[in-house]
Amino acid sequence: MQCSREIEDMVCVAKGPKHGPAPIPEEGKWVESKQISDISGFTHGVGWCAPQQGACKLTLNVKEGIIQEALVETLGCSGMTHSAAMAAEILPGKTLLEALNTDLVCDAINVAMRELFLQIAYGRSQSAFSEGGLTVGAGLEDLGKGLRSQIGTMYGSLPKGVRYLEMTEGYIMELGLDENNEVIGYKYVSLGKMMEAIRKGSDPKEALEKNTGTYGRFADAVKVIDPRKE
Repeated sequence: MQCSREIEDMVCVAKGPKHGPAPIPEEGKWVESKQISDISGFTHGVGWCAPQQGACKLTLNVKEGIIQEALVETLGCSGMTHSAAMAAEILPGKTLLEALNTDLVCDAINVAMRELFLQIAYGRSQSAFSEGGLTVGAGLEDLGKGLRSQIGTMYGSLPKGVRYLEMTEGYIMELGLDENNEVIGYKYVSLGKMMEAIRKGSDPKEALEKNTGTYGRFADAVKVIDPRKE
């Protein structure tokens, strides 16, 4: 290491107290992280692209600085979904530092990686106080049965009011309205569960019926509409 002439001519003063990094909570332990391999945790981060036309929710499970699993969920342009496919293949096996400096193709995924790095590096992970952390596969469990992202898609206009299109339960088939034309419930189909049943050999019509349900006071509806057509 090169030093300037001014530094070279200075008297050497001994360093006194050793003030190390503040310990952070990691998987049920307090860790003084000094290098990437000291970092472990399971958490989520959210990112957005430069024109703010799409977003990404990134979930990572990190053990001793190395990414063990990655769940990439995107909402936005079609190119973003293809970028997510690449990112899900790229991320596992990389250290956090490598991942932070890897082009994950989509702005939103890159921003999510940056935000998630900050959380993990400062001990703000979901598994901070879970002894031993979460097992590899915990990210997949976030998707629930049928392995589909939980999506909320709603549309509203001043002339015609609100339309529920997709909820946690699944794809919205019908909206139930009361005598004031206000929404009081809906009928939905759990697409993930339905497709799982079809793949296992169930008749598609039977699978649809078995995975269709209602929410709220749908049975009391005075009027039922298709939110995509009516």
